Formats: sequence, C-alpha cells, structure tokens
Amino acid sequence: MTANIIDGKQLSSKVKEQVKLAVSQLIKKQIYPGLATIIVGDDAASSIYVKNKGKSAKEVGIKSFQHTLPEYIEEKNLLKLINELNLNDSVDGILVQLPLPRHINSDLVLDSIDPSKDVDGFNLLNAGKIYLSREGVIPCTPLGCLIMLRSIKTELRGKNAVIIGRSNIVGKPMAQLLLNEDCTITIVHSKTNNISEIVKEADIIIAAVGIANFVKAEWVKKGAIVIDVGINRIILDGKNKLVGDVNFNEVKEIASYLSPVPGGVGPMTISCLLMNTVFQCARRNNIDLPNNLTDLF
Repeated sequence: MTANIIDGKQLSSKVKEQVKLAVSQLIKKQIYPGLATIIVGDDAASSIYVKNKGKSAKEVGIKSFQHTLPEYIEEKNLLKLINELNLNDSVDGILVQLPLPRHINSDLVLDSIDPSKDVDGFNLLNAGKIYLSREGVIPCTPLGCLIMLRSIKTELRGKNAVIIGRSNIVGKPMAQLLLNEDCTITIVHSKTNNISEIVKEADIIIAAVGIANFVKAEWVKKGAIVIDVGINRIILDGKNKLVGDVNFNEVKEIASYLSPVPGGVGPMTISCLLMNTVFQCARRNNIDLPNNLTDLF
C-alpha cells in the first residue's frame, strides 16, 4: 500500500478562503481585523516566516503591522511595545516570533499579551483554557494538525494516538486536543525507554521532535495515520533539503495517511494563525462568525 498524502497546501487554501469570507463579513460591519507581528533580531528563517505571515494576512483582508526590533533590545522596551499594542484598537492579534534572545524572558513576554489578542495560544490564561476544555485560542500548529486529521473523515474516537515531543508549542496542546477527541494519548520524548515499541502501537502518530527522519518504517503500524510536524534542514547530495521528523519515503509504504514536508503542517500553521486572528476580532466585537468557518471545529 502507498499512503494517501494529506495536502497541507490545498487544505490551507480552503481555510484561507473561509477566513477571507469571514473577514468580508466583518468589514461589512465596519470592523477591520488587524494582526501585529513582532520579531526581535535578524534571524533569516524567522524573518522569512514573519514576512509570509504578513503576506498571507493581506491576502485575506487582514491588516498587517510588522515590528522588527534589534536583537539587543531591552526587555522593558519590548514589553512597552506589547502594552501599546494591547491598547491599540486597530490590533486584534499580537504575535511575538519565537525564539527570543536569551536575555529576554519569553514567558513574561507571552503572558504580557492581552489574552483577547493572543493568537498563538501561548498566553498563560489561554493555555489553561485548553486543559480545562473551555473555549479559547488553540495554538496554530496543533490546530492545523487537528484540522488535517478531521479532513480525512476518519473516526478519531477511541484511537490510540502517540505524540513524539513534549513542547509547550506542539506536544502538550496536541495531546489535550486529541484527548478532547476521545483518543487515548501517549506522549514520548527523548528520555522515553523503548520509544519505537510504543510508537508501533499507535493508530495516529504526531511527530514533533525536531530530528530529521527520526520515525522509520519499522516504527509504524500498517495503516497508521502520520502527521509530520518537523521542519529540518539537511545536506543531501551536496544540496540543502527540507525534511520532516518522519522518513517519508519509508513510511509512505506503511501508513494509510501521511503529511509531507514541505507542504503539510507548515501552510496549515499560517492559515490557523489567520483564523485565530479573525476569531479574536469577532469575540472582541461580540460577533458570530459564518458557519463555514466555525464548522472547521
């Protein structure tokens, strides 16, 4: 068997279409969603990522405000900017690109964002809502993974799901989302004993460990659904290549569904950022969104 490929680009385009429609409904009410992005330093990959976020926002009608700050900015000045954005009615979403320089306390920065303008779901209050199964902001990458799983129309209830990686950004919130879908959850990580045997039992594998080609064919049960969150740059045949945490060529012969890298979770993450921005804007203005957007949940 050869896996069905979960096309993140195609699904992302559908999400963007729905977000664009929701934005048009808000604009009819003289409400204009705005997203502010903050990047500290000049990391090339982060700069490209933030630029793509701004471009995607404009494509769906969301106003984009980008703030590029020097790497050695004082923490108090970054917090001052965030406070200004918290008070700015033109801004509905605030995103701080991670990682931040070592001299800045990331937790303090993320918690300083007004929870009603948090679009990453990293603010302490919004993170807590996920674990209490209350309505809040779902982190973009786990949300993208969940939408991808739902797109294949497979019953999630009762499935054995293994998440490889325990980060606050992907692993932990992903576990809670799948628990809410009535999956049985196991999180494995770098200190887990017999990791391959545990992964082999999974009906659903979410690979988010940050190691190129980490998940091999012999780790995967035949017919498993595999979502690859990893983005790793390697040198292959003297050229730079982008690969995931899953050995794609091996695992595609075993899995029933598999997301590629690139073109899988990455595009979905950006689309879900736009969706979260629109949701925050609507909530702040006490407006119900069109059914076609809320039906994604």
